[in-house]
Amino acid sequence: MSYTRQEIEIQHPQYSGMMKRWEYFIRSYLGGKEYHDGKFLQQYLLELESEYLKRLNYTPLDNHARNVIDIYSSFLFRVLPTRELGTLSDDPSVDQFLKDADFEGRSFDALMREVQNYASVYGHCWILVDKPSTNVMTRAEELEQGIRPYINIYTPENVLDWKYTRSPQGYYYLEYVKIRESIESDKECYKIWYEDKIDTVFLPLNNRDEPILAESIPNPIGRIPAVILYNQRSPMRGIGVSDLTDIADLQKCIYNELSEIEQIIRISNHPSLVKTRDTEAVGGAGSIIEIPDNIDANLKPYMLQPSGSNLDGVIKSIMHKVDAINRLSHVGAIRSTGERVQSGIALRTEFQLLNARLAQKAKLMELAEEQIWRLFALWQETVFDGEIAYPDSFDIRDWATDLELLQTAKASNVKSSTFNKEIDKQIARTVIEDDETLVAIDEEIDQNTTAIGEFPQQPITLPTI
Repeated sequence: MSYTRQEIEIQHPQYSGMMKRWEYFIRSYLGGKEYHDGKFLQQYLLELESEYLKRLNYTPLDNHARNVIDIYSSFLFRVLPTRELGTLSDDPSVDQFLKDADFEGRSFDALMREVQNYASVYGHCWILVDKPSTNVMTRAEELEQGIRPYINIYTPENVLDWKYTRSPQGYYYLEYVKIRESIESDKECYKIWYEDKIDTVFLPLNNRDEPILAESIPNPIGRIPAVILYNQRSPMRGIGVSDLTDIADLQKCIYNELSEIEQIIRISNHPSLVKTRDTEAVGGAGSIIEIPDNIDANLKPYMLQPSGSNLDGVIKSIMHKVDAINRLSHVGAIRSTGERVQSGIALRTEFQLLNARLAQKAKLMELAEEQIWRLFALWQETVFDGEIAYPDSFDIRDWATDLELLQTAKASNVKSSTFNKEIDKQIARTVIEDDETLVAIDEEIDQNTTAIGEFPQQPITLPTI
């Protein structure tokens, strides 16, 4: 089957609508030159291109997008998932897969962390579980040659078209997907997956020649081995919701206001000199201005220097936007670098909201990984009967506040030995992390029969009169 240029270049309607947003999100996350090249700095009216480029070079980026996503990732992978692989545990290729999941040396855990980061940026990320085609006859020969399933990661801008179909049983399955594998100097390479075949097509970049079908091989597993890791599900199938949907816009506003601050400081410290063409003047400290003897008094040189009084207003505006980012991402207590006048209830509520968001991410990762292992088992001609478990709770506590509360409770002098023992145990758990040490401390507290704040009674001897 040959392809026309129009068939290869056709894009999914959702792809066409989301492409600019995806580019905006990844530039906001990467920062640096990529953000500079995006030209997200607002150009002034009548501003020359050279002056605009100069402002671009002078304006720094305070990258909140990367910081928020890195915080999410650090909490999600603080504790690695538990994997019970069932019958796959006896497959020798599983250990190789866990150590090198993409044939490029990255472990499966490192790869899942990378996929989750991309999903947070774009809203979702594609994972393809493939296996090299071979003519070997036995599993032993496959192991000897290192032939096993592996993972390819595709960000959304490289998956141009896809189609879901509803099965008679009621669930949706992927019937077709078109992936851009690479872009070379003179052509693009596409891999088009169907349930019954896999086509590799080269598309010349000269916009004249027709595509070349380089290879068409049968699909040995009878289904498309693709998994989508969603950051958050959206009403559109195959499209997720990015963590940067609102944060990127706030970051862009901060970026523009940082440019305003730089301009205010530069103009305030270096005022403009207004003079006639005949007046000779040289910039710098101690410079001399020579004016004609017959110059009109109204045309004498003078300085234009803004007061800079609006600098505080711009800084307050930036701080307001930073607070908005913290509120949207629920990481204000973690990102805070100064004193925050916030009640314990407010902090606990913020931690609970962050915990709920992380738990939702973990459940979606758990679902995606189970699908990956099912595809792995399908390539190995077996069935996955194991279980994947990601942490469902990310206990984020303000230990200093908890310790202060416990100390206050202890100082209340409640006349109960049981109460005081439990308070002591809670204090120990707040400052000690080692489980064995905590067990020993609990035993020592339980063995202490004297209640806190109570002393053994001594006989009173009255003086003899």
